[in-house]
Amino acid sequence: MAILKIYGAKGATCTRRVATILHELKVPFELIEVDVMKGEHKTPEYLKKQPFGQIPYIDDDGFILYESRAICRYIAAKYPESGLIPTEPKANALFEQAASAELTNFEPSASKAGLELMKRAAGWPSDQAVIDAQLPILDKKLEAYDAILSKQRFVAGDTLTLADLFHLPYGPLVASGENDVMTHRPNVARWYNELISRPSWLAYVDGVKTTTAY
Repeated sequence: MAILKIYGAKGATCTRRVATILHELKVPFELIEVDVMKGEHKTPEYLKKQPFGQIPYIDDDGFILYESRAICRYIAAKYPESGLIPTEPKANALFEQAASAELTNFEPSASKAGLELMKRAAGWPSDQAVIDAQLPILDKKLEAYDAILSKQRFVAGDTLTLADLFHLPYGPLVASGENDVMTHRPNVARWYNELISRPSWLAYVDGVKTTTAY
């Protein structure tokens, strides 16, 4: 069977999200670097596989899939023994609730602020007004997270799921700025620090790379 291929960029947020899940599940993969600075993600050939011209997409022995969360769900579904997507109906409902909360309550502000902070760290032009506007919104959302996490270890219960891991990499990206939004509430801090300590996240601190052995 052909090795799974990720078409993405080693430093890109969503490429790293997918690689983190692959590492969690010990799935070998090859990174096919897409040079977004040269517009390789907008070429006609690339758009045949990813019509929105975004990264990443995967090729799993001829099966093409894009959108990082969809990719992660697909990988976890192939390895159900991991428990990253619970199958028991109530546990699955709580997982879906937490995954929806990440997408609608965490990601919008975390991604906007995080990307501006990333630009600033790289020495690129950035918009401080976006950071100043989005961090308070995110902070208010994390108030609800803290209440949830005061009652359980993870966002969907006491077991790690994709819903937790979906918060990577934007949580750390936001925390890379001079703020304590991810750490000044005790339950959020405990949960966040556990996530960023996982070997799957630490494996790609210097960028995603082809990983064929664990």
